[in-house]
Amino acid sequence: MQKEETIQGEVEEKKSVLTSIFVGVVGALSTVYLLNPTAGFFELIPDNIPIVGNLDEAAAAALVVSCLAYFGVDIGGLFGRKKKKEEDVIDIDVEDR
Repeated sequence: MQKEETIQGEVEEKKSVLTSIFVGVVGALSTVYLLNPTAGFFELIPDNIPIVGNLDEAAAAALVVSCLAYFGVDIGGLFGRKKKKEEDVIDIDVEDR
């Protein structure tokens, strides 16, 4: 349990202010892109192109989910991802010879 707390502390130290600002800006721009009305004012790939038309919206949605996960809001559970249980994790020790 102490090892897990140490790892969490190291992750918190690695999050710098500049990185947090950058991730926040990317998340905000992705959200604005998703909320953009489909009138075609701001569209990277037109939606009427078969198969690839909605890839830009999918990428923006993935960026929003990733940015929220960076800040600790994990919405992955909404999509069916289950949390790992203690018995699902295999912990091994490697010895050097």
